[in-house]
Amino acid sequence: MPVIDRIAQFHDELTAWRRDIHAHPELGFDEHRTAEAVADKLQAFGLEVHRGIGKTGVVGRLRAGNSPRSVGLRADMDALPIQETNAFAHRSRHDGRMHACGHDGHTAMLLGAAKYLAETRNFDGTVHFIFQPAEEGLGGADAMVKDGLFERFPCETVFGMHNRPGLEVGRFAIRSGPAMAGGAFFDIEIVGRGAHGARPESGVDPVVVASHITTALQSIVSRNVRPVETAVLSVTQIHAGHAYNVIPERAVMRGTVRCFSKETMRLVEERTRQIASGVAAGFGATAELDFRMPFPPLVNDETEAGFIADIAAEVVGEENVNRRGGQVMASEDFSFMLNCVPGAYIQIGNGVGEGGCEVHNPGYDFNDAALPFGASLFVRIAERKLARMTG
Repeated sequence: MPVIDRIAQFHDELTAWRRDIHAHPELGFDEHRTAEAVADKLQAFGLEVHRGIGKTGVVGRLRAGNSPRSVGLRADMDALPIQETNAFAHRSRHDGRMHACGHDGHTAMLLGAAKYLAETRNFDGTVHFIFQPAEEGLGGADAMVKDGLFERFPCETVFGMHNRPGLEVGRFAIRSGPAMAGGAFFDIEIVGRGAHGARPESGVDPVVVASHITTALQSIVSRNVRPVETAVLSVTQIHAGHAYNVIPERAVMRGTVRCFSKETMRLVEERTRQIASGVAAGFGATAELDFRMPFPPLVNDETEAGFIADIAAEVVGEENVNRRGGQVMASEDFSFMLNCVPGAYIQIGNGVGEGGCEVHNPGYDFNDAALPFGASLFVRIAERKLARMTG
């Protein structure tokens, strides 16, 4: 049961939708054009459409038969604050914004599934098509959940998908259990004593303090986290001062932590606080830590991970499904939905040549060749979960 013939027939239409979204990227909770385009298409397909879920989220409901069973299929819609460097015709038309993570492709694949299922209705129950805003660091999934997503649109299971550069088109990868890391952000504010740049001995330099804290923080993963665990701590910003000849009074450090358990995250937070405070005190400065975890680890239900892997094998063949895919250190706020409803999140190949550029890169583009595979997988999930009962 390979790619669905009917979906292959409207591949060009899927591509046009995807490229239109790519050319008009919108940041988290500002996906007004994208959400309206999604809602308009769902309505044209004949779905019941609900707007404004979690601010700019959209949910399409499709019923067939009389069964109370239900399934949720999710795609994300937001772009990133990145200046695109591509030169193709569908490049971003908005400076400083681009679809650098493939959410345009995810949205198009789910729209393709909605179009096909609305035409065929070869299932018994309810499919909820969940188009989520603000996945990129703003917690759009959490916002939809808090807005009553699963109370208003009950789902027995929920499934999502993300493209994976470096994995060949027509292949899938998944693992059960912890699959994507929980993500934390931190800010460290350092207060020293300002001075003339030519007289450093009269002040306490927060830039030097920040540099030493940055180096010391690297010991947490290598010397405090158990070697069998996986964690990443990265300082990604240091801001201090505005003049060449002034030692500033304050400096701010920012960064991110990724790991697969709440226990490891608590350890990293504790040690970050101790190191920042201790190092700063050694220089005569102070340091205050603000540590927050906006994304819990994404944990695939064992049964549902096996289910979606089986469906993927029906679409592309067992030899093209990696059921023991590696853990991913990036975070994904679909974890909020999986904390409420059992389900699974699968990786779909975006190619190793064209489209092989890593996500969050200014030269990235979703590979349109993957669209029929993702749309077909979404369809088969719904048809199998909501299969008509016989006998």
